[in-house]
Amino acid sequence: MRRVALIYNPASGQYSARRAEVVRKVLSELRKAGIEAEALETNAPGSARTLAASAVRHGYDTILAGGGDGTVHEILQCLVDTPVALGVIPLGTANALAQDLNLGRSPVKAVRAMLRAVPTQVHVGRIFYRDKSGADCSRYFTVAAGVGADALLMSRLDAGLKRKFGYILYLVEAFRIWATNPFPLFEATFQVNGNPVPRVEQMSQLLAVRVRSFGGVLRTLAPGATLHNGWLHLVAFKTRSRLRYLRFLLAVIAGRQTFSSEVELIEAVSVQCRAANGSPAPVYVEADGEVLGTLPARIEVASQMLTLLVPPNARP
Repeated sequence: MRRVALIYNPASGQYSARRAEVVRKVLSELRKAGIEAEALETNAPGSARTLAASAVRHGYDTILAGGGDGTVHEILQCLVDTPVALGVIPLGTANALAQDLNLGRSPVKAVRAMLRAVPTQVHVGRIFYRDKSGADCSRYFTVAAGVGADALLMSRLDAGLKRKFGYILYLVEAFRIWATNPFPLFEATFQVNGNPVPRVEQMSQLLAVRVRSFGGVLRTLAPGATLHNGWLHLVAFKTRSRLRYLRFLLAVIAGRQTFSSEVELIEAVSVQCRAANGSPAPVYVEADGEVLGTLPARIEVASQMLTLLVPPNARP
């Protein structure tokens, strides 16, 4: 790291009132290490991506994403397949990628870890989807991409309430969806590792996981998932049973989940999802907690790589 742009979201997380002081401390740590550092503040949805693209053009070798997974997600789109490294400073609500990198929740401790981090080439996921206007689009992702109930959850989260209530809002909305959502089925076609014949299943929820740990109550949702391999770990709910959903999620919280024919863990190189025939309701898709649009969608591991700053104490 020689020239760093800290792109930060002034409104992310529950402690945005102290954001200016946190940013000052992060810049101070970087400058004490002899690094040229500048802070760039986002001012609207999508502006983190614009700032990141400008920083790449102006020769910054590292971009630190100061915010939650949404801020990381925006910046990521400009850095895949470039020599510019991505680092994470946790300032958001969930911070799943920061938790996977064992960065904790202190921004100052995180920037100190970034100073000792090793630039590492990692695999990222890619999701192809249809946006709200009906246009075909794609996004890269690092944490996870989902189809079904989890994307519906993200669509219902109010930004103001997230800042006020934090992680508890996720839990409240998740319970509301569990109690009221009919869990409509959609069709998923997998290309499973080592099998040239595609496999087709009906399911109500699919999560393509790329990280070992989400932190928080979910922790290790998909055992074996990691940014360091080239396939997807898919958690596939082939059921509409509320009881089966509840049992599995409680087991995840306790760290004792098991998989079965109803909730299966699948290793695959890609998956194609489409709405079931006659399904009246749209099925949402999300990536890294950002609602993108609706089915159809295709999820795979991208052929391009990302240079990620991985601290020495990060879990494998």
